[in-house]
Amino acid sequence: MPATIIETHPQAHTPLPRVPVDPITLDLIENGLVAAREQMDALLFRTAMSPIIRDQRDGFPVITSRDGKLLAGQFGSPVHGFTERYDGTIEEGDIFLTSDPYECDGAISHANDWLVCMPVFKDGRLINWSAMFGHMADIGGKVPGSIPIDSEQIFEEGICIPPVKIFSKGVLQEEILRVILHNCRIPEWNRGDFHSIVAACRMAASRCVEMAERFGEAVYVSALHDLLDRNRRAMQKLISETITEEKRYFEDYICDDGMGMGPYKIACSLWREGERIVFDFSDTDPQSVGAINFLLSEQMFRMFCGQFMINFFDPQILLNDGFFDLVDVRIPEGCLLKPLKPAALSSRTHALARIFDVLSGLLGQSNPDYMCAAGFSDSPHLMYSGYDKDGDWFLLFQIGFGGIPGKPGGDGPDGHSLWPKFMNVPNEFIESYFPVRIECYETIPDSGGPGLHRGGNAMNVGYRFLAPGVLSIHDDRWLTYPWGVRGGLPGGRSTKIIERTDGRREVLPSKCDRVRVEVGDKLLFKTWGGGGWGNPLERPAHKVAADVDRGLVTREGPNATVWSCGMT
Repeated sequence: MPATIIETHPQAHTPLPRVPVDPITLDLIENGLVAAREQMDALLFRTAMSPIIRDQRDGFPVITSRDGKLLAGQFGSPVHGFTERYDGTIEEGDIFLTSDPYECDGAISHANDWLVCMPVFKDGRLINWSAMFGHMADIGGKVPGSIPIDSEQIFEEGICIPPVKIFSKGVLQEEILRVILHNCRIPEWNRGDFHSIVAACRMAASRCVEMAERFGEAVYVSALHDLLDRNRRAMQKLISETITEEKRYFEDYICDDGMGMGPYKIACSLWREGERIVFDFSDTDPQSVGAINFLLSEQMFRMFCGQFMINFFDPQILLNDGFFDLVDVRIPEGCLLKPLKPAALSSRTHALARIFDVLSGLLGQSNPDYMCAAGFSDSPHLMYSGYDKDGDWFLLFQIGFGGIPGKPGGDGPDGHSLWPKFMNVPNEFIESYFPVRIECYETIPDSGGPGLHRGGNAMNVGYRFLAPGVLSIHDDRWLTYPWGVRGGLPGGRSTKIIERTDGRREVLPSKCDRVRVEVGDKLLFKTWGGGGWGNPLERPAHKVAADVDRGLVTREGPNATVWSCGMT
């Protein structure tokens, strides 16, 4: 039963009239929403406690209309899925929290993501929603970091919070929060991050109310409708001009599930029916016994699709939910992308990110001039935990970077993140707060795929451990190559190696938990590169020479060798 919204405005149940909005006012409101979203990020990253949010910026804000349509943000709106499943009341001053992907239609994709949704009221009338989720470094469960490789049910992955009213009419429900934090290994981080997310949502709410007061509620709400309508018109034209009725098909693979099974196929067909574009995942493999399942929200996928098409074809289009009825997403229940509860989800990052390679392959087939290679489509995790010399428990959570694919416009960047806004944690910070020394932090020469436009190089980070502890590693692309396109060659694959103090070298699986390390052991965390774009023999000589001079490729490596062989 859907939630019940309680509004106290005397005319709350009478829709505001749709009034004309002049172009200048529309631009002011549009940019006001964008600025509010950016302020949400700024507030979160300046006040959060965990490095995963504060420094690496694993948090995602959203501002929506009163009916949950996204107006500003990177991921799809979580509001519709939440309100459809929450069966209580929604009142002014209420704030909601959940971390159960199955209870919000996949708006968040594993239980480490804590989603806060806040209704925005003005004079007793609901006008907007603000929402944000952030990745909590630990939520309990069977391994530190709460992303177990060998979980078979979501119940093994830490505390899973159902949709709950964490603030009721402005009052924090302390007992509920205390129970939640009691199940986490670093409760002080979680508490700080939670309050930072709440503060960011309140910031956005105040900005929405300010705009409604400045321009008047009727003008403000009408402008929101206009922004959605404008986006729909622009995307409708884009779809009709770039997507054909001919069916296209593409597939890619997750190498394994960490439990000895794989690879797993993610397959999608694409075509246009009238003004609508259809994505059909019917040929995707069944869900995994392990934790690599990804509960792909149709809303989130529409947002991914919109981001891809806008960045490919017309970056001037403002991304919002206006075009969502033009995208038909078909995902069969029980497959890897729509597992049945209580399937494990903690390692979903590999499937989530591989979706981008699949989208690139599909859209590139329809428009070869825009085709990109496969790139660093993952967010590899490293977790190192134990007790330091003072007897205090620690948890280091790192997200790895790698090579971005070669593209029509040029080379792929070296050592970059899958998510554009992610940043690395400074090595000086890591060495100051954790018993580890970073002995190398460098790109890997020749790991980018050769091409007219070279794929970006992978990263090699060397961690020397200064305290006994245990590692968890989550990575992929150790078996399948990041493919090149239009004659470009694949990028290099990932490798994880431990150098023990007794001289032994151990090659680790790309997905593993409970790897014990002692003082002096060293981990070489090598990610993968991006595929190349175009014929390597057509790469200009001065670019090859510059790559060699900069140490990005070697004279003996495939980039220079392929080119020089072609010249002779």
